[in-house]
Amino acid sequence: MKAINARKPTKTLILNTHCVCADNSGAKEVYIISVFGFKGKKRMNPKAGIADLVNVVVSKGKPEMRSKIERAVIVRTKKEYRRSDGTRIKFDENAVVLVDEKGLPKASEAKGVVAKEVGERWPKVAGIASSVI
Repeated sequence: MKAINARKPTKTLILNTHCVCADNSGAKEVYIISVFGFKGKKRMNPKAGIADLVNVVVSKGKPEMRSKIERAVIVRTKKEYRRSDGTRIKFDENAVVLVDEKGLPKASEAKGVVAKEVGERWPKVAGIASSVI
């Protein structure tokens, strides 16, 4: 997985964190069940931050999407994180965009803004976003 430019981004999203699905794939709300690439000690809860790939379960949305396990990329977090130029960024909600196994988005557009760090690691996700901050 490619490194991002943020200076050690804060990883605050743990298991069972509810997130808004910020795309038009049919899912409205999801919760995190695992984090890809997490390495920790025994009995340590996996944590995820901005631009991380996670496994999610759709809790609200279209009936055919509910209770399905999907992959998603975190595009916004409530907890602020520091960029290497000294600025601090935080958003109003925790949001994800659903992707497939290759990292391509399942939807045709992403609602709201997407962090710049997501564009560095997942350029196709940033391509469907309305704006990148």
